[in-house]
Amino acid sequence: MPLDILIVGAGVCGPALATLLLRADPAAFRLTVVERCAALRTGGQQIDGIPVVRKMGLLDAVRNVVVHEKGMAFVDKHGNQKFQFGVNDTGKGQQGFTSEYEIMRGDLVRVLYDASLEASEDAKKQGGSGVTYEFGVSVDNISQKEDGDGGVDVTFSDGRQRHFDLVVGADGQGSRTRRQAWGDEQGRAAFRTLHSYAAYFTIPRDDKEDSDVAIIHHLSGRRMIAFRANGRPETQCYLICNEPAQAPLLRDATGYTHKSVDEQKQIWRELYADTDAWCRERVFDGLEKTEDFYAHEAGQVKLDSWSRGRVALLGDAGYCPSPVSGCGTTASLVGAYVLAGELARHRDDVAAALDGYDRVLRPFVDEVQSLPPGAPTVVTPQTDWGIWFLHSLGRFITTFRIDKLALSLMPADKGGIPLPEYPELKLVE
Repeated sequence: MPLDILIVGAGVCGPALATLLLRADPAAFRLTVVERCAALRTGGQQIDGIPVVRKMGLLDAVRNVVVHEKGMAFVDKHGNQKFQFGVNDTGKGQQGFTSEYEIMRGDLVRVLYDASLEASEDAKKQGGSGVTYEFGVSVDNISQKEDGDGGVDVTFSDGRQRHFDLVVGADGQGSRTRRQAWGDEQGRAAFRTLHSYAAYFTIPRDDKEDSDVAIIHHLSGRRMIAFRANGRPETQCYLICNEPAQAPLLRDATGYTHKSVDEQKQIWRELYADTDAWCRERVFDGLEKTEDFYAHEAGQVKLDSWSRGRVALLGDAGYCPSPVSGCGTTASLVGAYVLAGELARHRDDVAAALDGYDRVLRPFVDEVQSLPPGAPTVVTPQTDWGIWFLHSLGRFITTFRIDKLALSLMPADKGGIPLPEYPELKLVE
């Protein structure tokens, strides 16, 4: 009998896990993916390419949708450039602030989703069950024995009840799956705030202002505005605040994400009321008219174990490293790769697969969750003098090419482990 698996969340790692499992053995897994949104969530910020994509044979598909960003320019309160970090395209060492394979989150989701559908069709041709996606559906309740024997009983938002051998929560840093399986108190406590808040939305492209170089603008009070265009018809606008004193404004007793979009927009208008004239109208007009506004509180998710019985957590739901790390998508895809590898290796022994998942992945997660001293506040000065100092330091570093030297000498991939080999996944790079 195939292992009946429910995956909660159709973001990055849910479709990736489905693709990897179906390619490993089309007949060994029956997969269902539920997503509370009515369609794929294709919004979100720019992210980096990942080695797992290459292992999955999807590098060409990613190349077709990469955004071409040549660096990041830091500007003063008049919009004048002070210094610029470029792309490390030497093929050696770590990427800089801009990766060789920058891709929009929505584009990567589509690539992985399409790959899972293709793998599903191949599986069905070979007698397998493939994967079934159900949009507009969420999980209302999870029930299992304390030791996990006997699988998991699931009640869906539409009233249906089903039994699964394994439930995988791939539903983000605020994971409902985590709260349902670990208990509400422990599930919420696993999220450790970094007192960093960000809003993302798109604005009309301005060919006079926008180019293939991102623009970073600091304001006092640990605030930052970023514009990233990269040849797209619309420009991404980021508002970032790293000031703990603003927490009462951005997050109340009911939780920041429970505020309506209009309430959140008003908060950001108040927080950025003193935005400098050169970009003020653009930010506020864009904030008013945008239909893809998204905001969140950045933090990390930390748990002693990523499984409880026959419920496992994947990606941000179990070990979110935060956007500050620059490794959120990497961690999600590496996690999907390791979990798929362990399930393919141990087949019917789910407990052994989950033990292996935790043991193999833990060193990697420990490292990507290790943030530089002072992060994230160090990159957003509190005062105008601090901004002047940051700009002066940036000019010194880039003038003498210290950034290029440092990146070329650092390991190419951040992480506590090289990707383990799983012949059971039958991947051809």
